[in-house]
Amino acid sequence: MKEKKILPPTYLFVAIVIMVALHFLFPLAKSISFPWNLLGLLPFAAGVALNLAADRAFKKNDTTVKPFETSTFLIADGVYRLCRHPMYLGFVLLLAGIALFMGSLSPFAVVIFFPFLMEVIFIRTEERMMEETFGDRWREYRSTVRRWI
Repeated sequence: MKEKKILPPTYLFVAIVIMVALHFLFPLAKSISFPWNLLGLLPFAAGVALNLAADRAFKKNDTTVKPFETSTFLIADGVYRLCRHPMYLGFVLLLAGIALFMGSLSPFAVVIFFPFLMEVIFIRTEERMMEETFGDRWREYRSTVRRWI
């Protein structure tokens, strides 16, 4: 029987739940008040846009979006010209937007921790698989495009 792995959107959802819990249980300092907290909509919207653009690129090139599955196409244009992992960056922007919107400091702990979690659970394996699949093309791409920003 094939092992079912937890996918990145599940980690995003859990991160949001933890952020909300931290905000209400341990708000630390209410640092951003209305209307300034509405600035959180900017990174939130940017995160949504990045994820939609990256997802469209996967569909356009008929390759898998799921981690741990072998890609059939190396996407190096669009948002992938700017960042090797725009979906994970989009998730971090979504979380940052939510943290800003909530206005307390404690949710930012999740925003800081989340990229490291994605790095350990997904990115290292994905990049190893890309190198095995695409070889020199991947190494050239990796040398010219940053992992995050």
